[in-house]
Amino acid sequence: MTDDSPAVAEARRKAENARAKLMATVEDAIDYAENLQQRLQPSHLAKDAWEAAKSKGADVAEDAVDAVRKRPVIASSAVAAIALFIAREPLMDLADKWLSPKPKKSRKAAKPEEPVEIKND
Repeated sequence: MTDDSPAVAEARRKAENARAKLMATVEDAIDYAENLQQRLQPSHLAKDAWEAAKSKGADVAEDAVDAVRKRPVIASSAVAAIALFIAREPLMDLADKWLSPKPKKSRKAAKPEEPVEIKND
Protein backbone atom coordinates (compact mmCIF):
# COMPACT_ATOMS: atom_id res chain seq x y z
CA MET A 1 0.00 0.00 0.00
CA THR A 2 1.01 3.47 -0.68
CA ASP A 3 0.85 6.37 1.66
CA ASP A 4 -1.39 9.04 0.32
CA SER A 5 -0.38 12.56 0.82
CA PRO A 6 -2.75 14.82 2.75
CA ALA A 7 -3.73 16.59 -0.49
CA VAL A 8 -4.80 13.33 -2.16
CA ALA A 9 -6.75 12.25 0.93
CA GLU A 10 -8.48 15.63 1.03
CA ALA A 11 -9.35 15.39 -2.68
CA ARG A 12 -10.82 11.92 -2.16
CA ARG A 13 -12.87 13.14 0.79
CA LYS A 14 -14.20 16.09 -1.26
CA ALA A 15 -15.02 13.79 -4.18
CA GLU A 16 -16.92 11.44 -1.87
CA ASN A 17 -18.91 14.36 -0.41
CA ALA A 18 -19.69 15.66 -3.89
CA ARG A 19 -20.85 12.18 -4.97
CA ALA A 20 -23.11 11.93 -1.90
CA LYS A 21 -24.63 15.38 -2.63
CA LEU A 22 -25.17 14.40 -6.27
CA MET A 23 -26.93 11.17 -5.30
CA ALA A 24 -29.14 13.02 -2.81
CA THR A 25 -30.05 15.55 -5.51
CA VAL A 26 -30.87 12.76 -7.97
CA GLU A 27 -33.05 11.00 -5.39
CA ASP A 28 -34.86 14.28 -4.63
CA ALA A 29 -35.48 14.81 -8.36
CA ILE A 30 -36.83 11.28 -8.73
CA ASP A 31 -39.14 11.77 -5.72
CA TYR A 32 -40.35 15.08 -7.15
CA ALA A 33 -41.05 13.49 -10.55
CA GLU A 34 -42.99 10.62 -8.96
CA ASN A 35 -45.01 13.07 -6.84
CA LEU A 36 -45.74 15.21 -9.90
CA GLN A 37 -46.79 12.17 -11.90
CA GLN A 38 -49.21 11.15 -9.16
CA ARG A 39 -50.66 14.69 -8.88
CA LEU A 40 -51.23 14.85 -12.64
CA GLN A 41 -53.29 11.67 -12.82
CA PRO A 42 -56.82 12.37 -14.15
CA SER A 43 -58.52 10.98 -11.06
CA HIS A 44 -56.44 13.20 -8.79
CA LEU A 45 -57.09 16.26 -10.99
CA ALA A 46 -60.83 15.56 -11.01
CA LYS A 47 -60.87 15.18 -7.23
CA ASP A 48 -59.03 18.48 -6.79
CA ALA A 49 -61.41 20.24 -9.20
CA TRP A 50 -64.43 18.82 -7.34
CA GLU A 51 -63.09 19.95 -3.98
CA ALA A 52 -62.37 23.43 -5.34
CA ALA A 53 -65.87 23.69 -6.83
CA LYS A 54 -67.48 22.59 -3.56
CA SER A 55 -65.45 25.11 -1.62
CA LYS A 56 -66.26 27.93 -4.04
CA GLY A 57 -69.95 26.97 -4.04
CA ALA A 58 -70.06 27.06 -0.26
CA ASP A 59 -68.40 30.49 -0.27
CA VAL A 60 -70.89 31.84 -2.81
CA ALA A 61 -73.84 30.44 -0.84
CA GLU A 62 -72.54 31.98 2.36
CA ASP A 63 -72.12 35.35 0.64
CA ALA A 64 -75.65 35.09 -0.76
CA VAL A 65 -77.10 34.37 2.69
CA ASP A 66 -75.26 37.36 4.12
CA ALA A 67 -76.54 39.60 1.31
CA VAL A 68 -80.14 38.47 1.88
CA ARG A 69 -79.83 39.13 5.61
CA LYS A 70 -78.57 42.65 4.95
CA ARG A 71 -81.18 43.53 2.28
CA PRO A 72 -84.24 41.24 2.48
CA VAL A 73 -86.54 43.55 0.48
CA ILE A 74 -84.16 43.85 -2.44
CA ALA A 75 -83.49 40.10 -2.41
CA SER A 76 -87.21 39.30 -2.36
CA SER A 77 -87.80 41.73 -5.22
CA ALA A 78 -85.03 40.14 -7.27
CA VAL A 79 -86.42 36.64 -6.70
CA ALA A 80 -89.92 37.81 -7.65
CA ALA A 81 -88.60 39.47 -10.82
CA ILE A 82 -86.76 36.31 -11.82
CA ALA A 83 -89.85 34.18 -11.16
CA LEU A 84 -92.02 36.51 -13.25
CA PHE A 85 -89.48 36.43 -16.05
CA ILE A 86 -89.36 32.64 -16.06
CA ALA A 87 -93.16 32.27 -15.92
CA ARG A 88 -93.95 35.16 -18.29
CA GLU A 89 -95.67 33.12 -21.03
CA PRO A 90 -98.12 31.23 -18.79
CA LEU A 91 -98.87 34.48 -16.94
CA MET A 92 -99.51 36.31 -20.20
CA ASP A 93 -101.85 33.54 -21.35
CA LEU A 94 -103.73 33.71 -18.07
CA ALA A 95 -104.03 37.50 -18.27
CA ASP A 96 -105.25 37.21 -21.85
CA LYS A 97 -107.99 34.81 -20.78
CA TRP A 98 -109.09 37.11 -17.97
CA LEU A 99 -109.03 40.33 -19.96
CA SER A 100 -110.37 39.22 -23.32
CA PRO A 101 -114.11 39.65 -23.80
CA LYS A 102 -116.02 36.43 -23.66
CA PRO A 103 -118.03 35.68 -26.77
CA LYS A 104 -121.76 36.01 -26.15
CA LYS A 105 -123.82 32.98 -26.87
CA SER A 106 -126.48 33.53 -29.48
CA ARG A 107 -130.03 32.77 -28.39
CA LYS A 108 -130.87 31.56 -31.83
CA ALA A 109 -130.02 28.02 -32.50
CA ALA A 110 -127.69 27.81 -35.39
CA LYS A 111 -129.46 26.35 -38.40
CA PRO A 112 -127.63 23.53 -40.02
CA GLU A 113 -126.75 24.25 -43.59
CA GLU A 114 -128.82 22.46 -46.18
CA PRO A 115 -126.92 20.22 -48.53
CA VAL A 116 -126.46 21.57 -52.03
CA GLU A 117 -127.50 19.28 -54.81
CA ILE A 118 -125.26 19.07 -57.81
CA LYS A 119 -127.03 18.20 -61.07
CA ASN A 120 -125.31 16.17 -63.68
CA ASP A 121 -126.42 17.06 -67.20
